[in-house]
Amino acid sequence: MEERRIIPPDYIISAYRKGFFPMAESAEQGAPIYLYTAEQRGIIPIETFHISKRTLRYIKNYGYRATLNQDFEGVIRGCANRDSTWISPEIRDTYIYLHEMGVAHSIEVWKGDALIGGLYGVALGSAFFAESMFQIESEGHKAALYFCHQALKASGFILWDVQFLTEHLVQFGCIEIPAAEYKKLLRKALRKEARIKL
Repeated sequence: MEERRIIPPDYIISAYRKGFFPMAESAEQGAPIYLYTAEQRGIIPIETFHISKRTLRYIKNYGYRATLNQDFEGVIRGCANRDSTWISPEIRDTYIYLHEMGVAHSIEVWKGDALIGGLYGVALGSAFFAESMFQIESEGHKAALYFCHQALKASGFILWDVQFLTEHLVQFGCIEIPAAEYKKLLRKALRKEARIKL
């Protein structure tokens, strides 16, 4: 059986609570892992999330469905399966362990019995720290964001942290906020308990 290489969970959880997130320098085993933050933090305000009608039709017409925490390892491996990634074996094993602790969660997107997309992240209080997403079939990552939003909204989450604003995430309502504003929102979210459900 492959030996796990785990970053201390308390260290990772403490980092999130302070506004930091870990990334490996490369996908190679043993690659250095650093904590990062940002002066301008990317978030998706849950109340102003939006998705195109075309994408919603696509999700419905192709029968995409979502589950929560049914194949966390499949999702993180899907996210790591790309030419360039910061998800090293140590990062992967750590988040699998955090999932087993009930701290890390995955949204899986299925077409029939095939896993065709998904995302994962960490939930603390009513803050969800999204880490990565993937797709195998068209619109799979958009479906993952849509289903994630449905889950966070239904569960009473306050903060949906996506780390950085990207051109892709802007179409879903992603904005940047200053670090000071982010930390204030983070403190508020950590004070309120929420349990993610789909």
